[in-house]
Amino acid sequence: MDAIEAILTRRSVRNYRQKDVNPELLQELIRAAMHAPSGADEQPWYFLVINDKLLLEKIPSIHPYAAMVSQAPVAVLVCGDPGREKHTGMWVQDCAAATENFLLAAHASGLGSVWVGVYPREERMAPLRRLLNIPERIMPFALLPLGYPEAAAENREDRFSEDRIRTNHW
Repeated sequence: MDAIEAILTRRSVRNYRQKDVNPELLQELIRAAMHAPSGADEQPWYFLVINDKLLLEKIPSIHPYAAMVSQAPVAVLVCGDPGREKHTGMWVQDCAAATENFLLAAHASGLGSVWVGVYPREERMAPLRRLLNIPERIMPFALLPLGYPEAAAENREDRFSEDRIRTNHW
């Protein structure tokens, strides 16, 4: 699958088969995430792999939009460390780019995932910090349940909208 095809066909997957994800494949997805662009090459990201079923089952009780996490064989919590910044606030963009790389690599590998937002909602960040023993300086950013999709993704209409494009001036 080429890059354009991966971008145009990726979907948010919330239902997973009960099939483990190969640890080497997971490492490749994280490698792809770490190759995201990063302001001043800060690379302020950390990736917390969650494969303990008891932890996965607890997450939906602390995040209102994370019900699918308990079904997934594994999840990755993308975190940022503002202390690694050279330019204030750029860690958010860096972690967003890493998250998108992960999602696209997962899709291109036949896996499914969905971006479950965490940052900047303190009511989501604080309980995840407690549950997963995350240091206070580290910011939980996005939770990515991962697994083999239960069903094939449905096609959706093309999102391209020419009326959203401006050239040179608004």
